[in-house]
Amino acid sequence: MSVSILRRGLIATTAVLSLSLAAGAALAADKVKLRLSSPASENDERAIALTTIFAPAVSGFAEFTPHWNASLFKQGTELEAISRGNLEMSIASAQEMAEFFPEFGVFAAGYVHRDAAHQVAVFNSDFFKSYKKKVEDELGVKLLTVMYLGRRQVNLRTDKVIKTPADMAGVKLRMPGSEAWQFLGKALGANPVPMAFGEVYTALQTGAVDGQDNPLPTVQKSKFYEVTKQIVLTNHLVDLNYVTISKKVWDKLTPAQQATVQKAADAAAESGRQKQLKLEGELEAFMKEKGLKVYSPDLNAFRQAVQGAYLKSDLSKQWEKGALEKINAL
Repeated sequence: MSVSILRRGLIATTAVLSLSLAAGAALAADKVKLRLSSPASENDERAIALTTIFAPAVSGFAEFTPHWNASLFKQGTELEAISRGNLEMSIASAQEMAEFFPEFGVFAAGYVHRDAAHQVAVFNSDFFKSYKKKVEDELGVKLLTVMYLGRRQVNLRTDKVIKTPADMAGVKLRMPGSEAWQFLGKALGANPVPMAFGEVYTALQTGAVDGQDNPLPTVQKSKFYEVTKQIVLTNHLVDLNYVTISKKVWDKLTPAQQATVQKAADAAAESGRQKQLKLEGELEAFMKEKGLKVYSPDLNAFRQAVQGAYLKSDLSKQWEKGALEKINAL
């Protein structure tokens, strides 16, 4: 009798467990798949913000699965993957957007964004709505929010104080090798030298170049402070990324879910922004402790010279008419 009762209890328990597992599996299957591919490392501030803030916020209806270090799609192919329906999310640069829509080139130009807050103002402005709509309509990609990457500064091994672009004359400044980067180096008043990143430390050490440009975290990680004497806070490029999502996936979300995704993306971006700004402030102090001079030049003089150079170049011919003036007015 007792064995029979025990057997029936076991059968009942097993049935309940099976139903629970089936319900859990069904619930998981119903969740929206949000796979994100990015070349960023998992220790990057963008990755940390999305993993710790965005993912939990959308977990009630979506399964957010990030793939870092370009482990799912190669860098530069993510937007096409979203457009084809093979990927749901990415972190895209303005330079990558410009490959599809040349008018985005203005957002990758020097002295266009003044600081992190200005980036947000540009992204949320009325005139930027047409850029967002074009990306959605023609590429099937929605721009959710803007992420702050940091400000690029000039880092020199020389003692000469830099106040205006005229003071950069004759300075051999290592810049990335692309045409756009070399143009920016010339616009800053320097003599830009294309060079692989891995060669920069030795080039600074030997005097093959007089300086290099990068955000302060890169200066620290690569120990460029060991072979240089000053940091000129030119802020010549306030770099950014856009958090993107498939428009097709977005349209399938309920209004409440869309609001949650948007709020979560903005919160993640703001968290990463504040942490990056705090780090940059700390690194200014770090550089001074290492014996480097850290100071600001005449930013208006640099901004006017660089923007003027762009407007006279072929690069600006692909920009939307009046775009720079609208950005400056914000």
